[in-house]
Amino acid sequence: MSTNITIPRTDFKVFPLNLGANPFGWTSDRETTFAVLDAFLAAGGNFIDTADMYSVWVEGHVGGESEALIGEWLKERDAYDKVIIATKGGALEPNQGLERVAVFAAVDASRERLGLETIDIYYYHHDDENISIPEQVATAHQLIESGRIRHLALSNHSPERAREFFEASQGTPAQPVALQPQYNLLHRAEVEKGYGPLAQEYEAALLPYFSLASGMLTGKYRTAEDLSGSAREGFMSGYVNDAAFRVIDTLVEIADSRQVEPSTVALAWIIAKGITAPIASVSAPEQLPALLAAPTLGLSAAEVAALDEVSAGFAA
Repeated sequence: MSTNITIPRTDFKVFPLNLGANPFGWTSDRETTFAVLDAFLAAGGNFIDTADMYSVWVEGHVGGESEALIGEWLKERDAYDKVIIATKGGALEPNQGLERVAVFAAVDASRERLGLETIDIYYYHHDDENISIPEQVATAHQLIESGRIRHLALSNHSPERAREFFEASQGTPAQPVALQPQYNLLHRAEVEKGYGPLAQEYEAALLPYFSLASGMLTGKYRTAEDLSGSAREGFMSGYVNDAAFRVIDTLVEIADSRQVEPSTVALAWIIAKGITAPIASVSAPEQLPALLAAPTLGLSAAEVAALDEVSAGFAA
């Protein structure tokens, strides 16, 4: 059984796998979403990551679909005290950006969809360079003081702007408890050279997204032709190159030798790098066990080194 990890400066003890909720209401209908959440909770999972904009990219969707389904599940299962909910805002019209009025409106809309008086962790989904960092910090203070959110986190602020945010908020309730950058075997440099040292310096959790490179690291896609027609093809297009497929070959080789899924190995590699809880998503409950196995797999030093070496180009 995996040991839960405390997010710094919070009383949240989280399972070291953060369930990404972007498929909910997109590739997972209501029944499947409930089945995934039920299975995650039953297996000891307790940390769910969503955003107000999920899944605005789908034709006919307006955003909020994922939050609304999670809210329905929380109410139907009376699971409010059993899970920690993180959501993000600032990218969904009409409440885009980090101007105070827009932020409060976005938070209140998320609270209503989720059925939560207080959101556990709220991310500024993107930086807004029209709003100074001191203003962003002041808004976070007000969100916390008003009881709308418990803690603030940052997703997609540059390392430089994130550092400015930490310095402006250090020692206050508005100091971010987590950073959410992209990190995986095919996208390493940002975290290893920027966000990682920053998180360590300011005692913030690292909760990276695209931990499976939008599905590329599941081992399902071994050539560019394999991607054709996938619902996630657009999300994965930036990863498609020969170097990526060499990484996947090594990933599959290690997975086969350990008799586990490639996605298990890909997540275990991230955890071996000292990451608090990588975010990964599934579209069906039968895909969950591979993710849940990652925290206890325990890659050998040689296996980590082999993956480091084959993916070294993505750390440059």
